[in-house]
Formats: sequence, C-alpha cells, structure tokens
Amino acid sequence: MTKFPMTIQGAKALEDELKFLKTERRPALSQAIGEARELGDLKENAEYHAAREQQAMVEARIRDIEAKLSNAHIIDIKLIPHSGKVIFGATVELNNIDTDETITYQIVGDDEADIKQSKISVSSPIARAIIGKEEGEVVLIRVPSGEVEYEIIEVKHV
Repeated sequence: MTKFPMTIQGAKALEDELKFLKTERRPALSQAIGEARELGDLKENAEYHAAREQQAMVEARIRDIEAKLSNAHIIDIKLIPHSGKVIFGATVELNNIDTDETITYQIVGDDEADIKQSKISVSSPIARAIIGKEEGEVVLIRVPSGEVEYEIIEVKHV
C-alpha cells in the first residue's frame, strides 16, 4: 500500500477533526434522528431525512479521515537535521528574481495544502521544482502564467 507524506501538524488536525466527529457530531445526529422518528411518519418527515443525510456525510468523512491517517507517512520536520536543502515539511523563503518579491511557503501533503496559509502541496509545480535544491540556488519554475526564476533564500525546519 502506498504511503503519502503528511506533516505532524496535518495529522494532528485530522485526528482532532476525527475526534470531534466521533464524540460530538455523531452522537448529536443520532439524537436528532431519534427525535425526528418520534414525530411520526418517516416518509414525509423532512427533519428525519435531513438528519439521516447529515449522518451519512459524517460517516463518509470519518471513513475518509481514517483512510488518510492509515495511509499517511507522518514526518516531523523538526527531527530532521537542517542541511539547507529543501525537503518535505520545510518552510522555504523564495525571492522572485524579476520583481524582487519575497514569498514563503511550507511544503506539505496534498490534503494539507492551503495557499491562504502559505502551505503548498508537495506535488505542486513550485514544490516539485525546489525540492532537493539548496539555499542560494536559483530555480526556474514553470507556472501557468509562464516561467519564473526564484532564488532560495532560506530553508527552515519549523
């Protein structure tokens, strides 16, 4: 079975969501279904059908999270010795050679990617171009709008 990389923070977030779904959301939906059953005819009971639909979505999400966690190769970047090389989980500061604009990204697993939080997927074009490179190197990255040159300013294990 193929293992997928995941940061320790990503695994913690999934574990927290799983705990919430199992200990709070699932029991609340079971109670709502029980209350809706008491209202009578189930064929025309909108509350019952809505609660059952929500329950099905929660159960699907629980299975999804459990599958992701079972297939995860959890990596704690803080335990890996710093070498200046870009690796999974590292936070990388890049400088756009043309515009002199500096951006910072953390390379995370596919399910953890969130550009608003500056987290990019390990399979994104930027991450694929910089993984294995070292601080000070200039990298040509192909993006949808063309090609951009970035210099790797700093690699952090945070």
